[in-house]
Amino acid sequence: MTTVLVVDDSRISRMLSRQFLLQKQPTWTIAEAASGEEAIARLDNVTPDLVLLDLNMPGMGGLAAVGQIQAKCPSARITLLTANVQDAIREKAESLGIGFAAKPITEDRIEQIIAEFGK
Repeated sequence: MTTVLVVDDSRISRMLSRQFLLQKQPTWTIAEAASGEEAIARLDNVTPDLVLLDLNMPGMGGLAAVGQIQAKCPSARITLLTANVQDAIREKAESLGIGFAAKPITEDRIEQIIAEFGK
């Protein structure tokens, strides 16, 4: 059973991610968090295989949460899903060993993330 943790301060973004993930993988379990802090707390009860992580959130942003998520769930694949598509952000994601996907969240974008996860 694959579990995905969707971390985004936008409820609409979380809903779209959930919808598109379940359209492609209806047996997957989807958990949600609205901030980096909430994501870290959710790891006490959820062990994600895949984390979709927004960059800019109030409080702890995505990049600040990466290290803690990796420490608690070292086998989880993390993809930064953000509208901030600057080269520096892409390079930072790469240096952290995480994926990068540009918003907006679309069915095709989620399909690409799922395909990368399967590799």
